Amino acid sequence: MQVISLVGPSGTGKSHRAANIAHQLEAQAIIDDGILIQGNRILAGSSAKRQPTRIGAIKSALFIDENKVQEIKKALSDLAPDKVLILGTSQEMTEKIAARLGLPAPSQILNIEDIASEKEIRKAKYQRTQFSKHVIPAPTLEVKRSFPGTLVDPLQVFLKKRGVSGKKDWLEQSIIRPTFTYHGKLSISNSALEAIAGHAASSVAGVSQAGKINIHVEQEGIVNIDIAPVLTFGYPLHLVAAEIQERVIVAVEEMTGLQVKTVNVQVKGLSFENKKVSEATV
Repeated sequence: MQVISLVGPSGTGKSHRAANIAHQLEAQAIIDDGILIQGNRILAGSSAKRQPTRIGAIKSALFIDENKVQEIKKALSDLAPDKVLILGTSQEMTEKIAARLGLPAPSQILNIEDIASEKEIRKAKYQRTQFSKHVIPAPTLEVKRSFPGTLVDPLQVFLKKRGVSGKKDWLEQSIIRPTFTYHGKLSISNSALEAIAGHAASSVAGVSQAGKINIHVEQEGIVNIDIAPVLTFGYPLHLVAAEIQERVIVAVEEMTGLQVKTVNVQVKGLSFENKKVSEATV
């Protein structure tokens, strides 16, 4: 197995270019910030960008946790790649990662300055310091599934052809804002989630009032929502309730990055134009 290093200071655009470099060098796997990525899948690991502190992030990126080491080793054994691309802030860091994971020492070292212009590096640093934007070289859906609770936006990257030009290949990566940033800790209050859910429910035809909404946090990034709307008489209650569930899930997950496990709808009343019949429970 050949190990290749991509080295550069934090925030200079290594992760943004990782997929393209791996594609060009025919590396079947990428190790970046504590996770193992193959193509459009996160195979194993826990992203350093999900750690609550910088010290925790550094430990995660260096695979200090022995359980994570064994997890990555097993995934690599199952994958059996010919080439692996490791990202790090220095050559020494990538060598330490390779050693921790039982991989050969890097035989090829690429510096970020070799593949990005000075202007591109400046732009990447600006995005990091001003907006705390980080890139994970994996699709948005995969990142949300593996790291619920992280704000994620898609980033389309064109894969340069190695040989004769032909149909363009695009790969989706993800832009995230981690829980630790230069600007402090990011959190989303229950009241904000209630407002999002209420607005989504109110947009459904047949909903007179969104009603009372309760947010229950099962674990970090996983939420359950209870909503008790007042519906308009004449609409099929089961269809309106199902539409409420769907719209609330989409709105909360797309706007916050959180994972909605359940949306429980209990119809607490029916509205007859300006009159309301209370406690009509479904």
